[in-house]
Amino acid sequence: MTKPIVTVTKKEDERFLRTKTEAFDFSNYKKRELQEIVRSMRETMKKANGVGLSANQIGRNERFFVAQVPDTQGRQHFYAIFNPVITKTSDDMETIEEGCLSVPDVYGPTPRHYRVTLEGLDIHERKVKIRAWGLLARVFQHEVDHLNGGLFLDKARSVTKLLPKEK
Repeated sequence: MTKPIVTVTKKEDERFLRTKTEAFDFSNYKKRELQEIVRSMRETMKKANGVGLSANQIGRNERFFVAQVPDTQGRQHFYAIFNPVITKTSDDMETIEEGCLSVPDVYGPTPRHYRVTLEGLDIHERKVKIRAWGLLARVFQHEVDHLNGGLFLDKARSVTKLLPKEK
């Protein structure tokens, strides 16, 4: 079941999105509940044509996100990361046009680290450490920014709003 995505179109929703999320507590959930939450978030993300979705984007004040990004051969890889932290970043930066499901119809060139190391927990509460580069590194940074109360607008060099005929 898909969930509505929280957007910046309402001031109270923007305030919520700009608030740092609370640590995820696995003890609050049964395994089946957690699997359903992740499944629902994945479905919501895909239906919205996104590549990542943080918990606060669907109204949950918890520190986790889902992402699905293709590798260099085009194979899709799905991630559900709880209590993520970026522990290492490269000095090299890459600026690419970026958008956000919570900031509809707005895009802008956004600099991000080309490589990052992300640490957190998987759905089974096992530690994970992922070294990512390119699009995956960008998605990880974007989602962790969300969980820290940030939006891509804070880093974008400029922004463009699509006109109705361009949507």
